[in-house]
This record gives sequence, structure tokens and C-alpha cells, in this order.
Amino acid sequence: MPTWAVVGLTGDPTRAAYGVAAWLQQQGKRIVPVNPQGVEVLGESAYRQVADIPFPVDVVDVFRRSEFAGVHADEAIAAGATAVWFQLGVVDEAAAERVQAAGLAMVMDTCPKIEAPRLGWAA
Repeated sequence: MPTWAVVGLTGDPTRAAYGVAAWLQQQGKRIVPVNPQGVEVLGESAYRQVADIPFPVDVVDVFRRSEFAGVHADEAIAAGATAVWFQLGVVDEAAAERVQAAGLAMVMDTCPKIEAPRLGWAA
């Protein structure tokens, strides 16, 4: 089961991160909330930062403003993730270059739920 760290995920069901994380769970992915409060979300324990997650993470999915995205990209590289996904409106070209130079897949300024049909995932 692929593991997605969802940075910026809180328990607020009106936020995009919550809806996308719930959808990822429905698609068979394990989600790991990453937020400063460290509160449980969608039945999963949360961590304050990616580095605090005590098990491997496949994708780091970032729901933070662009000026903060690079920090999370660097955390993904350090954690040994295989991919970084910056959500709609999240753009940091320098971070994307670092991610790709480290050999990770990089997706920027889009959403996995939107891309699902093109990727062959259930929608």
C-alpha cells in the first residue's frame, strides 16, 4: 500500500487537503497527516514534520503556500521518498530542480484527484 505524507492536512473537512486525503484513502493509499499540531486526522496519527515519521513514505504531498514548499521538498529528499507532489497553486521551481536532481519524481501545481483519470486511477 503506497504511503502518502500529506503536509498541511488538518481535521477541517472544508479544506482541500482533507478531501484529497480522504479520496487517497479510498484509492487504497495510506495517508500520514503532517501538521504542526500533530493531531489525528482521518483515523491516522499525525506528525509535526516529515522527518518525524518513523516509517518509509512514498510520496510527500504538499498543501502549503509556495514559499514553504521547498522545505517540505527537502524533507522528502532526506526521508527517502520516491516522489513529491505540490498541489494546485504550489510552485517552487528551485525545489523541483532539487527533487529531480535527487532522483525523485516531481509533480507541481496539480492535484492527484484531478489527474486520476489520466493516471489510470479510479476517480
